Amino acid sequence: MATVRNDELGFYVLAGQPKSPRDLIDELREAEALGLGTAFISERYHSKEAATLSGAAGAVTDEIRIASAATNHNTRHFMVTAAYALTMHRLTGGRFVLGIGRGIEMLQKIYGIPTIKTAEMEDFARLMRKVLAGETVVGHDGPAGAYPVLRLGTDAAAGLPLLLAAFGPRSLALGGRCFDEVVLHTFFSDETTARCVRTVKEAAEQAGRDPAAVKVWSCFATIGDHLSPDARLMKSVGRLATYLQGYGDLLVRTNRWDPAVLERFRADAMVGSFAGGIDQLATTEQLEHIATLIPDEWIAPAATGTPDQCVDAIHGQRALGCDGVILHGATPAELAPILHAYRSRGR
Repeated sequence: MATVRNDELGFYVLAGQPKSPRDLIDELREAEALGLGTAFISERYHSKEAATLSGAAGAVTDEIRIASAATNHNTRHFMVTAAYALTMHRLTGGRFVLGIGRGIEMLQKIYGIPTIKTAEMEDFARLMRKVLAGETVVGHDGPAGAYPVLRLGTDAAAGLPLLLAAFGPRSLALGGRCFDEVVLHTFFSDETTARCVRTVKEAAEQAGRDPAAVKVWSCFATIGDHLSPDARLMKSVGRLATYLQGYGDLLVRTNRWDPAVLERFRADAMVGSFAGGIDQLATTEQLEHIATLIPDEWIAPAATGTPDQCVDAIHGQRALGCDGVILHGATPAELAPILHAYRSRGR
């Protein structure tokens, strides 16, 4: 009997800190068996290179969509990225989604990678659509770069979806104008989520597009109480604290939270001296201390509790206007009880 696929649900491969990228093989096979619709692949420079993981994901699956969410358009030559997209399209029989994002400015500065502007991503998306449609682009000189010739060939991949991982209002509006799918950020409040969905849909309409055709994904921390207390602490407090380390000002500004709380978090002696990502290296004792620095309402936007309570929260994201929900920060094995409850309720 074929598995019923829930196209409105997705997950991120290699959630947390896996021991090896090979873990994605079993994860993807289990995800297909559970009926998840899309596997999202994030990129970290040290051990999660998106093109390599995408190829492996496409080779061991038959039905689930594979989406890069996200890579950066300026870390590869345009034609290398175009070839990546076309190769994945053919490898998967049309199941690939090419997703890009602005990236983390702090890391880009450390590695000498130019920070990304909105105009660059817009130019990239428009160019990529032309090239994937089989057009030859000659003499392009724009925000995404200057190229004498760009060409994949006439037998390309017209219609391959483009995705944008978006955060601020300019990126969200760009997603509505130029992209097929938009992924929001984790730990967005309900008000922020609804506002972001409106921004995307209104921008699509203003650009003469069908707002319903632009799929907005909630990236929703999913932390069921069938997990151990230590795991739940890491997936909630640890993950949010790491976001606050990397781009706390943006997250606080977007959620309209109190910036004084962020300043107290940063001023804490343990946080200020912590070397590395909190969600990678913190002990349970350290996380318990960090939990005292973060208001409960900042951690609240998540699917928590029993499987049925998690399902209620997932439906709540759909009620806010999201077209799909990424069950974030959990492996398919960790999601299984929640997915069984979701399916048993007719979804």
